[in-house]
Amino acid sequence: MIRTKTARAIASALIILSMLAMPTGLVAQTKVVAPKNPYGVDKDVQLGSEASQEVERQIPLLHDQEIQRYVANIGRRLAESIPAEFQHSEFRYSYKVTDLKELNAFALPGGFTYVNRGLIEAATNEGELAGVIAHEISHVALRHGTAQLAKAQKYQTLGAIAGIAGAVVGGVGNVAGQLGQMGIGAYFLKFSREYEKQADLLGARTMANAGYNPRDLANMFRTIEKSGGGGGPQWMSSHPNPGNRQEYILKEAESLQVNRSDSDPREFNYIKTRLRDLPAGRSRVETGGSGGYRNPSGNPSGNRMPAPTGRVENPATRFRSYNEGNLFSIAVPQNWRELALGENVTFAPEGAYGEVQGAFVFTHGTQVGVAQVKARDLRRATDEYVYALSQGNQNLRRYSGYQREAIAGREGLSIVLTNVSEVTGQAELVTIYTTMLSNGGLFYVIAVAPEREYRGYQPVFVNIVRSIQING
Repeated sequence: MIRTKTARAIASALIILSMLAMPTGLVAQTKVVAPKNPYGVDKDVQLGSEASQEVERQIPLLHDQEIQRYVANIGRRLAESIPAEFQHSEFRYSYKVTDLKELNAFALPGGFTYVNRGLIEAATNEGELAGVIAHEISHVALRHGTAQLAKAQKYQTLGAIAGIAGAVVGGVGNVAGQLGQMGIGAYFLKFSREYEKQADLLGARTMANAGYNPRDLANMFRTIEKSGGGGGPQWMSSHPNPGNRQEYILKEAESLQVNRSDSDPREFNYIKTRLRDLPAGRSRVETGGSGGYRNPSGNPSGNRMPAPTGRVENPATRFRSYNEGNLFSIAVPQNWRELALGENVTFAPEGAYGEVQGAFVFTHGTQVGVAQVKARDLRRATDEYVYALSQGNQNLRRYSGYQREAIAGREGLSIVLTNVSEVTGQAELVTIYTTMLSNGGLFYVIAVAPEREYRGYQPVFVNIVRSIQING
């Protein structure tokens, strides 16, 4: 009996000692709670699938099977390691590498994930790359995209788009607004600081479960920050720093037990070498668009762009057609570029677009988008929109009254405004065309040209508006 009691006592003592030897954080991990979400998970898959089609229309993929397979294997391993309470069997996690050199990655609702080759090239080991992927798919697992969409639909008013005019025609202000059904919404690509911190913490847990050291996530954030120089890197522009990011990730790492890993560093080094042997990646400016990746100034590439010169070629007589998501199609002069900024899409010639005072601007061309308005009457809805635009630009003035228009076979209106361009310092004319969508959104086209050149551009704008076909 004495020996039995002694053995039990020894066993109990060993258990207590082992518990004391464990990192205290193992019983005190930061609790992560997914935000309330009125949508079913099938909505995430639907919206993500639609948005992924638009992404792959605008962004070049890297056509190298070995690199694609390598990243997909990392992603699969991470997705399988997401804690059970955040698993959604309906989600379709997929991983594709883009042929873009910017340090960026993003994941759409439902799991459709994209990684720029530039991010792989900047990583110093597989864990750093895995950390960013883990962060992105954590947004998916927590359903941040549709939660944010629901919140925006509940609270957003037209006042939220008051800054559009400044960014479009005046050269100041931030591009705000709502994309509605067109392309890739900011809802899916830019999250609040609260959501960013949740993705960091869940990403760290997922990494540990998958056999990666969560400290690599903190290290990668340092790499990304350093890469941005004074202007800030593209990834950080759409992922606002919640504050003390590295500090709380490292603290969380202390509370996590990293599972055994079977990663071979030689494979990562081979992929890096393979990338170096390929032609250099392209920038977003070179690809002629931005999908939904923009910094807060609206710059389509995430890199600093030169200011527009205002000196442009005459519009080409031949037109090129574009399909913008599932919402509309449009035809514009062949020598105009397509610049999809997330909340809207701009078509402008070389020399007409660039960056001024931190904002993306253009001096000649058109911008198309959807605004959420309270009024359901076209005239009053357009009044709301014009008023919101004037609040964002002190130089914007009415030049004419409303004119009736036919836009895609629907009742439409147009109105001409005047403005002083901060690019040229000269007067410019701004024509706004509007029509209502079946969901209550206000579809708009903003046409801009210097006043002295407007007579030559007006028939071009008329032909552009006539070419529009709307699905909605």
